[in-house]
Amino acid sequence: MTTASTTIRPISSKADRKAFVELAYQLNADDPNWVPPLRREALGLITPEENGWFSHAKAQLFLAERSGKAVGRISAHIDTLALEMPAANGFGPGTGFWGLLDAVDEATAHALITTAEDWLRAEGMTKALGPVSMSVWEEPGLLIKGHDHPPTVMMGHHKPHYQHWIDAAGYLPAKQLMTYELDISVPFPPLVNRIVQSGEKNPRIVIRQVDKRKFQQEAEIILAILNDAWSDNWGYVPLTQPEIDDVGKKLKPIVFNDLIRVAELDGEPVAFMIALPDLNEAIRPLGGRLFPFGWARLLWWLRNPRVRTMRVPLMGVVKRLQSSRMASQLAFMMIEYIRAASHEKYGATRGEIGWVLDDNQGMKSIAETINSHINRVYQIYVKPL
Repeated sequence: MTTASTTIRPISSKADRKAFVELAYQLNADDPNWVPPLRREALGLITPEENGWFSHAKAQLFLAERSGKAVGRISAHIDTLALEMPAANGFGPGTGFWGLLDAVDEATAHALITTAEDWLRAEGMTKALGPVSMSVWEEPGLLIKGHDHPPTVMMGHHKPHYQHWIDAAGYLPAKQLMTYELDISVPFPPLVNRIVQSGEKNPRIVIRQVDKRKFQQEAEIILAILNDAWSDNWGYVPLTQPEIDDVGKKLKPIVFNDLIRVAELDGEPVAFMIALPDLNEAIRPLGGRLFPFGWARLLWWLRNPRVRTMRVPLMGVVKRLQSSRMASQLAFMMIEYIRAASHEKYGATRGEIGWVLDDNQGMKSIAETINSHINRVYQIYVKPL
């Protein structure tokens, strides 16, 4: 596609993928709250051989160029598992996606979005959702609130004016994803403590730490709970084994036994909660590069991370217990045990929970009960093709 001296072309070569990644560093260099991801990770996300998501998906990357210089980028992609989901849950037949949008100006952004839409339309898609980069399990949504502070690990950050650009391209809000911030240096309200103490007296309940030495076995237990607990959620797509393997490789260095809990009821695993030290605090000063000295700093940090923030990216309770008092009790027990470990062992004073779907009333109620508040909001948009 060519518009007023700007050329947009599909890319696939290693050199082009590198240029695609580098553009984000150039266009976001002036944002003090943008955290440069490690270049190796950013390249792995868009390289089929390195991202298990491509085992059930395909994508086309596009670069916008002006006078031989990259001025914009976007991905267009189709997830075959998303096509199989119920349309009432947000995805379903005919659903395509775009993401990884960056551009120097609104005209370039609109040309890129149009190019992505044309590609999706040619592939038989009838609606476009975006931004989603690349899987819904990675960095979904555009940041529309919370630009005044950096994101935590595995969360996106975007320039404020991107919202206007997407609105002007004819997109409407489809779903909001929120994160909740809280002070974890102080105990929870008395009501929460009473709920936790009551659970501790119940012989049917066991809240245990995971055992990192049994990483694969523990991952399978958590995955089984996750796929059951989230299966009716908006935008749910089951995680596959190749994706789990990839996530395991990426996250294993920041997995700590006392920060991941599994709740058992009568000996059966029925709930889990994962907390991660905010890796962004360690990689932010590296500028996206591990060499020549970044790797040593990161390895030293990983030996005994001391952080300000702990992020809870995932938690879930099996469907049969949802909306029950037992589900809330298990959740509060896991939250309290992880809060205490986060502060006492890792020095964390701030927690971030999310993302949370805007219609997840159970999780929103828990967040309010522990005195947390919304600090970031992400918007996923939709448009018929």
